[in-house]
Amino acid sequence: MRLTRRTVFLMSAAGLVRRSAFPAEKPGLIINSARPKDYEMPLEGFRDWITPEEHFFVRNHHYTPEVKLESWSLRVDGVVGNAATFSLDDLKKMPRQSVVAVVECAGNGRVFYEPHVAGMQWKYGSVANARWTGVRLADVLKKAGIKDSATEILFDGEDVPISTMPKFQRTITVKKALDPDTLLAYEWNGRAIPMEHGFPLRLIAPGWASDSWVKWVKHIEVLDHEFDGFWMKTAYRHPLKPVPPGTSVPPDQMVPVTDLSVKSVIATPAGNWAAPGRVKISGAAWSNGSEITGVDVSTDGGQSWKAAALGRDKAKYAWRLWELDWTPPQEGNYKLLARAKDSFGNTQPLEQPWNPSGYLWNVAAPKELVVSRTEVKPETISAAQPGPHPPGYDAACLTCHGEDVIRMQRLNSGQWDREVAKMVNWGAQMKPGQKDAIVEYLKSNFRQ
Repeated sequence: MRLTRRTVFLMSAAGLVRRSAFPAEKPGLIINSARPKDYEMPLEGFRDWITPEEHFFVRNHHYTPEVKLESWSLRVDGVVGNAATFSLDDLKKMPRQSVVAVVECAGNGRVFYEPHVAGMQWKYGSVANARWTGVRLADVLKKAGIKDSATEILFDGEDVPISTMPKFQRTITVKKALDPDTLLAYEWNGRAIPMEHGFPLRLIAPGWASDSWVKWVKHIEVLDHEFDGFWMKTAYRHPLKPVPPGTSVPPDQMVPVTDLSVKSVIATPAGNWAAPGRVKISGAAWSNGSEITGVDVSTDGGQSWKAAALGRDKAKYAWRLWELDWTPPQEGNYKLLARAKDSFGNTQPLEQPWNPSGYLWNVAAPKELVVSRTEVKPETISAAQPGPHPPGYDAACLTCHGEDVIRMQRLNSGQWDREVAKMVNWGAQMKPGQKDAIVEYLKSNFRQ
């Protein structure tokens, strides 16, 4: 079944869409988009080794499905000798395997790229750390008789596209699929995976960005050729080599996003003010499966560095907590930096090349801190209110998602032209003459 924009619009108007599907608030998370659900973890989430559910980020391209376990099954077919169907009980009878691993959206940090790029404007928090338990994907593929000619494994979930938006399907290489740490997980931190996070079955590809961690998995197809679906051939790709900022890069000059980059985030001080005296600087650091060997902290904008103490909890694919006690020598303004390094010799950069989709941002970002006896409260800046919507705007632009998604964008004229063309291609309905007015409205109100 495919949800059309008209169907969603009519269901919303008639009150047939559950209120819980589009929550007004989500305690413990930052709502970037209420529909589809895109919730960001606040900085306080980096204080825990295992991320609690109330801080666990949510990333969806489509609406969260309601999966009924009694009618669910997993089908495995394609280039196999024995196509098979598994119930959840069948999978639970197979050997269990657990892995503690970071799951991070490829677009985490997109908001910091200059010039800005289109997409969900994540800051630091589209990432979390969890203990995943399930069955090795390799064991399932071997039961189905995967053939030597296999090159890719295609995953399809229960989520349903809206209108002509492409189905979210992703592939991983056979090498990654047969890695003993790659799982089909049915448990999350000791209990069933919540619906928002992929119930009843989610692909776990440790060390890779979460675009490969397909949720609500219902079908696995073994391929002997390169899959050409939108979410592999067009989306989630980054350039083979650095390109000038603002450049549009053809998909054939880019490669799929896979490995995460070495990265750290400062969690405390949480704000931008601290009283004189001892200050605890702390956070989390992670990489793509290589051990975090150190985190260096600077309090003077990178002129000098001190090694932070690493937390005891660690695992191959997990993040590592770290902290440093620091006493500012005097009141004033300071620039804090945290820079992680891993056992593969990778060090977090102070700057990195721009890319057209804003992926894999891992800069050691500066955090401004004012040390003074008098608390300095952050300045409140009121966003300019856009003018009235042009005719057709609500039906074309707000049926599938809210205006929260649009308001976070800061795009140039060419970028808005491309975004509107993409939405029309995905089913946005605009009457003759409306498109130009809508594009002009977007360019005038949400520009760089």
